[in-house]
Amino acid sequence: MARDRSSTRRRAGVLAAALTALTLTGALTAAHAPVAAKPELRRTQPKGHDVSSHQRRVDWYAARAKGARFAYVKATEATSYRNPYFTGQYDGARRAGLIRGAYHFALPNRSSGAAQAAYFVRHGGDWQADGVTLPPALDIEYNPYDKHHKCYGLSRTRMVRWIRSFSDEVRRETGRRPVIYTTTNWWTACTGNSRAFAADHALWIASHGSSGPGRLPGGWRYWTFWQHGTKGKLPGDQDLFGGSTTRLRAFARGR
Repeated sequence: MARDRSSTRRRAGVLAAALTALTLTGALTAAHAPVAAKPELRRTQPKGHDVSSHQRRVDWYAARAKGARFAYVKATEATSYRNPYFTGQYDGARRAGLIRGAYHFALPNRSSGAAQAAYFVRHGGDWQADGVTLPPALDIEYNPYDKHHKCYGLSRTRMVRWIRSFSDEVRRETGRRPVIYTTTNWWTACTGNSRAFAADHALWIASHGSSGPGRLPGGWRYWTFWQHGTKGKLPGDQDLFGGSTTRLRAFARGR
């Protein structure tokens, strides 16, 4: 994920995988999207990207011309940082015709999940069922500021509680559960591979490479977004949505 104050990122290794498609029904409709198993099928899936202040003033019209159909924009970090380019990036993506959403970079050792969620929603992480706004996203991964405390000094139990607190507050304020962005390695190490979120949270898996996202964490059977690279045709990190363009619009509406 594009972060503003650290260029060091750790990623899970890529494992080759083939996943079958899921017919979406009931409560899973808003939380999951089907996965294309073959590279040739991925060409038909909506392409997107995620940006932060690193990308500054993004040429969104050029990004759309290169195939972008959605974007996530970093809004906040902890309870003290706001992306100074957020408004221009977020509004610019919409003017160019992209479905866009905001994400928050978690620092669980700084304050509670609820406090960070409230700060996020106040500063760009809101959601409405207009068909062009993606649900808020929680970026939770390795600690970029202390490599010796990759789990921020929290036990697995406390980390799961922190994530739940964040999620509950986002849902209370916006009506949607957040998308969870993570890596399989981090989730396994820092939550004990918790299965507490798979039923009602969409997964944004970070796994860089072309052969597939590999093993998914925490009971998730399908990914909704896949960040497959940090460089490509689009500004920032490179993403795919795990369904059709029609499904992407429905996901944005909360269906």
